[in-house]
Amino acid sequence: MPLTLKLSQRETAFNNEVVTRFELYNSLFQTLPFYQVKDTGILLPFFSSHCEKEVSKEVSPTTIIESFFKKYVPDIEHQEQINRLFRFIQYIERQVVLFDAIEDSSFSKIGRSDDSGTLQSLLQQAAVSDQARNSISEKLNDFSLRLVLTAHPTQFYPGSILGIMTDLIEALKTNDINNIDVLLQQLGKTPFFNKTSPTPVDEAISLAWFLENIFYHAVSGIQSKLDEEFDLKADRKSQLLELGFWPGGDRDGNPNVTTETTKAVASFLRQRVFRCYYRDIRVLKRRITFRGVEKAVATLEQIIYDNANNKQNPEDLQDEILELLQSIKHTLITSHDSLFVNIVDDLIKKVQLFGCYFATLDIRQDSRVLRNVFNFSTKQSEINSGIKAGYEDLDEKDKLDNLQFNEADFHCPDDADKLICDTLNTIRLMKEIQQSNGEKACQRFIISNCQQASDILQLINLFLWSGWKKDNLSVDFMPLFETVNDLKHAAGVMELLYTHPFYKEHLQSRGNLQSIMLGFSDSTKDGGYLMANWSIYKAKVELTAIARKYGVSLAFFDGRGGPPARGGGKTHRFYASMGEEIANEHIQLTIQGQTVSSQYGSVETARFNMEQLINAGITSALNPNKDDLLDTRHKELISAMADESFKLFIDLRQHPLFVEYLEKFSPLKLLSHINISSRPTKRNSDAQLKLEDLRAISFVTSWSQLKQSIPGFYGVGTALNKMKTDGNWNEIKELYNSSGFFKTMVDNCTMSMTKSDFRVTAYLEKDKKFGQFWKLLKDEFELTKAMLFELTGTKVLMQEYPVERRSIAIREKIVLPLVIIQHYALQCLNNCNDEELIKIYNKLVIRTVYGIVNAGRNLA
Repeated sequence: MPLTLKLSQRETAFNNEVVTRFELYNSLFQTLPFYQVKDTGILLPFFSSHCEKEVSKEVSPTTIIESFFKKYVPDIEHQEQINRLFRFIQYIERQVVLFDAIEDSSFSKIGRSDDSGTLQSLLQQAAVSDQARNSISEKLNDFSLRLVLTAHPTQFYPGSILGIMTDLIEALKTNDINNIDVLLQQLGKTPFFNKTSPTPVDEAISLAWFLENIFYHAVSGIQSKLDEEFDLKADRKSQLLELGFWPGGDRDGNPNVTTETTKAVASFLRQRVFRCYYRDIRVLKRRITFRGVEKAVATLEQIIYDNANNKQNPEDLQDEILELLQSIKHTLITSHDSLFVNIVDDLIKKVQLFGCYFATLDIRQDSRVLRNVFNFSTKQSEINSGIKAGYEDLDEKDKLDNLQFNEADFHCPDDADKLICDTLNTIRLMKEIQQSNGEKACQRFIISNCQQASDILQLINLFLWSGWKKDNLSVDFMPLFETVNDLKHAAGVMELLYTHPFYKEHLQSRGNLQSIMLGFSDSTKDGGYLMANWSIYKAKVELTAIARKYGVSLAFFDGRGGPPARGGGKTHRFYASMGEEIANEHIQLTIQGQTVSSQYGSVETARFNMEQLINAGITSALNPNKDDLLDTRHKELISAMADESFKLFIDLRQHPLFVEYLEKFSPLKLLSHINISSRPTKRNSDAQLKLEDLRAISFVTSWSQLKQSIPGFYGVGTALNKMKTDGNWNEIKELYNSSGFFKTMVDNCTMSMTKSDFRVTAYLEKDKKFGQFWKLLKDEFELTKAMLFELTGTKVLMQEYPVERRSIAIREKIVLPLVIIQHYALQCLNNCNDEELIKIYNKLVIRTVYGIVNAGRNLA
């Protein structure tokens, strides 16, 4: 009963604070004219209503568009019809921003359905007794949270729009009509997209907006609260809260990332954090005007000012800055009654957290590239590698026996292959960045597509041949296991590393902490939703067991995208449901695409989501749920479901129409024309499209644009139905009700399905070529929905989360016209030979993608 009441109160608050206000401000917004088309705002509600009515009749997008113009604007030519469609897109894009801003401005009044899992609930637990507080403190001293901002191409809001949203959210909190009106006008005239593709440095600058405006304040605020309430050790092994950064460092499949790019981004991050410090030092200087601190304050201000303005020959100044701040603090305490000491403490906290680097710049490269670099290097006369001829043909054991770990100072010749030069020069650059920005500035090298222990050990050799010393190799080498097959063999790879003499010694020098990255995106594309989640779960159990066997501390770094199909969804619940078999002391995850702005777009939402992750890690450690520890029977059941789902998903992937369907009815081929990313939409960009080369992001985005979300549910219904047919249904229902892991997996699948709408493509059922294929997808959707209803005892998708479901429904209603326009343009492209019209239809498709992904918040 209390839960029902709570949800009812949240629904009422959501209706009052979000729905009603959106209707009010949207009516104001629709009176704003764009580009002298004064009737666009008037026509849009009619267009939206027409789309909703006709799509419910399963009418084709072309018929919907043509019938609208025939009914409402009958006397305009086709070119003018297209112009109107572009104007509708402009309005709808901004309606999405308005809804985002209204929802975010109401955050504190609505909260979340599971807002018990925050820092406040930890404080309530601590208040029970000193023993409870000490237990939480003990767990916090062994815990760390690292959020890593990545450069994946689904963050559609440029910095200018984010700035408007921030101001709009503040104005909406007080319903400041005049300010809201002006901001909506500004929003109407501000471009949403780039005319050219951004460079990796542009991406870094754009994403750093969140570092400067959100995380700088949110992270330090959480850390201060934790320090205030709990007994945290100053000499702990790892920082409790850390930030990572991929733009400029992630070169896997992105030929536009170079050594110079990495250098520029590291310099930019350094400058940005000093600019944040400079704003704080100006506040400090205005308040701390007492005798005895003048010299220290002036020195501090000069250091920060110089480095905020790109001082030449930078060096790591963290210790010097902290020493000056501590001296100021000491004087305030001893001579000035601790007046304004809180301002100094705040800056001390930030310098301790962000140093001279702001966020750790991770380097990532594919193992296949690194193997080529290694083979090239072994043939250089300046390197006494000790590697015998034919090394690359040896089996893994012989490779490990053959590696020598000799030191050298080899400089890559300028005429070497571009990727070879970049790898070797970047290895040298990492040392330079550590010297100028601090060791944490660039200390992690991630090997994607890692398949064997030699992939890591060969990379270590490249470091030793590039001027690094064995006794000062301040780098963490991190394998990334992605495919279902790689996940299956991950534990064996790590055992070879843990027992290798050189690697064992290196790991001990790094605090005996091994980070391992696991990729949800590629495993989902590779094996489907259930198999991907189960493969990662099993890999984590096996990797944890191996690490514990050899006394190694383990940190899983989860490559999680926004949608459930890429590891997203209710992330904190995922971590809260890890049983004792899985290491959960360190939570590391990527945040990317619309997840950045939707979950970390304001200081308030960022703090909430970070606190939930902290709470998930601490609570699961303090009060492990026995049901989260899957027993043998539960594992057998989930494994059987994963296998059944995997078979169906593989059959789908191998269907002769699979890739053609995606190319013809989704914007897949046009995603590369969206100027939001420096990264190609597929590897081997010059080759013919093959599924294995297609990036998981493009794969998932294409299905979400189709409103079919196949990677997020396909095979789940068949697997559940098989359980029922085999007489295991009661056990599956018990598993759903008791296991946090299985329930989270099911609920995230339900979220994917809520954002699907097969009505949009229902006209394809009658298509001679693709009709049966479409029906294959639809039938699995309906089966999955029916099985989930029976499993969960609900009658609608996401019934347990009515506010979230209503939010999704409103967003889907807002962008339905965009979906119809996109599919109309795609239909036109399939029947058009006019080159000029083809360009226009392509542009129409591309422009719709922005709003659809933005509204989905975790669709890509």
